[in-house]
Amino acid sequence: MTQSWRDKGACRGIDPDVFYPVTDEDAEEAKGICAVCAVRQACLEHALSAREKEGVWGGATERERRRIIRQRRRTA
Repeated sequence: MTQSWRDKGACRGIDPDVFYPVTDEDAEEAKGICAVCAVRQACLEHALSAREKEGVWGGATERERRRIIRQRRRTA
């Protein structure tokens, strides 16, 4: 499966540590980068389907992704 969306991410070339903050409060820099990213939704969907446990993906922290999954289950 090709993941060409990864090649278009605004995060390419940025220190990956930015996207793995110690606390959710430290995630603002990563979220700012995600906010202007053209492939944000594809990245978020990947993280949700792969159950990524760490990092900021598609502008969402792990806690926020868990909330999205719970909301989707309720509306399914």
